[in-house]
Amino acid sequence: MLIRNAVVNDARPIAQVHLASWKTTYPGLIPQEYIDGLRVEKGTADWQAALSSGRTTVLVAEDEKTVVGFAAGGAIAHAVDGYEGELGAIYLLASHQRRGIGAALLRRMAAELQGKGLRNMAVWVLRENPACGFYRRLGGIQVGEQTIEIGGRVLPEIAYGWPEIGVLCEDELAHG
Repeated sequence: MLIRNAVVNDARPIAQVHLASWKTTYPGLIPQEYIDGLRVEKGTADWQAALSSGRTTVLVAEDEKTVVGFAAGGAIAHAVDGYEGELGAIYLLASHQRRGIGAALLRRMAAELQGKGLRNMAVWVLRENPACGFYRRLGGIQVGEQTIEIGGRVLPEIAYGWPEIGVLCEDELAHG
């Protein structure tokens, strides 16, 4: 498994993983009409813009040169008191989950953010998202709550935080 920094040409594979992940993760949590309305073309354009801007760090996980997962992060975009860095997205194809790839992406993102001078990191996640256990297993602690509107439905979100991402970076060195 290779984890590397994404380039603009990765926009479409990232959008494909993003859409596939939403289709397997969010049925029953997010209105199905909203999920059904998502399009790879729009996602590709959004990821091209993000990758071109350079404001967001995007990592991809490749298995035999096929993108199977990604993580995106940077400076905090959705405020959490006392947190400077944010994991804005992390998604893996269902077929590649529970293999340590998500943990490797998270650790590498922590190292990237620390390299930019950020000392801590938070991530917002739907309260009912099965990934909550993933964040807790990797040391994330609940540090915030809010609601978000998706597809006309108001949903509860929680923030998990790592007050000191250096711990995750040390894990990156041990596992990387």
